[in-house]
Amino acid sequence: MRATSRLLLAEDAEPPSPQDLETLTLRLRGYMMLAIPVVESAALTWPEDDVPRACALVCIGEARMRLRLEPGRNLPAGIRHAQSLARSVNALCDHYQTVGGEHR
Repeated sequence: MRATSRLLLAEDAEPPSPQDLETLTLRLRGYMMLAIPVVESAALTWPEDDVPRACALVCIGEARMRLRLEPGRNLPAGIRHAQSLARSVNALCDHYQTVGGEHR
């Protein structure tokens, strides 16, 4: 998941072709659809007043919002959209590492 995100977010990332962008966007959306319920299930096992739980749930809300958005009609807008999805994928991975482990 993170490797795919790096293809769009790395400082030295090359802009993808329109075909590659479509593939990356679909892959990132799929990752998000898989990760959201896993992170949410893990977060909901934490106490309601725990900061990691709250942060993970906010991230999930933002990821769901991004899944509802449509990419722009030109390549730069599509790349920005895919980069937004990639940032959500990275954040979901971070929260999975935080809330997926043992807690108090």
